[in-house]
Amino acid sequence: MPRAITELDLAVSYAIPRLGLPAAVSFRRWAEAALSGRIKRADLALRIVGEREGRALNRHYRGRDYATNVLSFPAELPPGVKLPILGDIVMCAPVIAREARQQGKDLAAHYAHLTVHGVLHLLGWDHDNTTEAEAMETLERQILDSLGFDDPYAE
Repeated sequence: MPRAITELDLAVSYAIPRLGLPAAVSFRRWAEAALSGRIKRADLALRIVGEREGRALNRHYRGRDYATNVLSFPAELPPGVKLPILGDIVMCAPVIAREARQQGKDLAAHYAHLTVHGVLHLLGWDHDNTTEAEAMETLERQILDSLGFDDPYAE
């Protein structure tokens, strides 16, 4: 079982109806697992959005005109400011539901994976090349295994 971080301030907001979506307590558990042993204090926001908002954010911040499953926005604090603010994660519920169906995955397991994935991005992990991708995927597998979820990358 992963060590719990000392303190997590997680704000979860739902921009769409919550029916069928994980509860805030689940997102907290998944985020804590991703943070465990890596930092002691964290402040982050997680927002669940619909396709329109997801597309608008992806277009504005990444120049891609479609909704994607998860976006991570690391905090940009001024030099010398030491606050536990990690940043924001935006998850697009319709995209995540569609992916889970197409990939034959349990919806909660897919949300857990994408929460862990988003938190790791806030911590500076990336997958811009094969080496980084393999390291990040290995870490995701370990975290999800500690939560009782199957390998999200298994075929």
